[in-house]
Amino acid sequence: MGIIIKPIVTEKVTALNEKSVFGFRVLKSATKGDIKKAVEEMYKVNVLSVNTSMYNGKAKSRSTKRTLISGRTASYKKAYVTLKAGEVIDLYSNI
Repeated sequence: MGIIIKPIVTEKVTALNEKSVFGFRVLKSATKGDIKKAVEEMYKVNVLSVNTSMYNGKAKSRSTKRTLISGRTASYKKAYVTLKAGEVIDLYSNI
C-alpha cells in the first residue's frame, strides 16, 4: 500500500467529505509531497492541498483482581487532503 495506510472514516471526516476534504492515516515519515503524489496515483484525482497532524498515543490503564495494568495507545500521523472542486474519492468501491 505504501505511504497511505488506510482512510479515516469517522463522523467528522465524513462531514468534511462534502467539502472535498478526505482523511487518511499515513506513515510517520511521509511528507506532504509524498502524500499528494500517492493520493493522485491511487485515486486518479487532482490534489490542491495536504494538511498533516500527529496523533500522540494516550496513556490507558485498567484494574484487574490483582494489579493495575497500564499501557499506551499507538501514535500515528493523519493527513487531510483537499481535492479540486467537483472531484470525489469513492472509499467504499473496493470493499
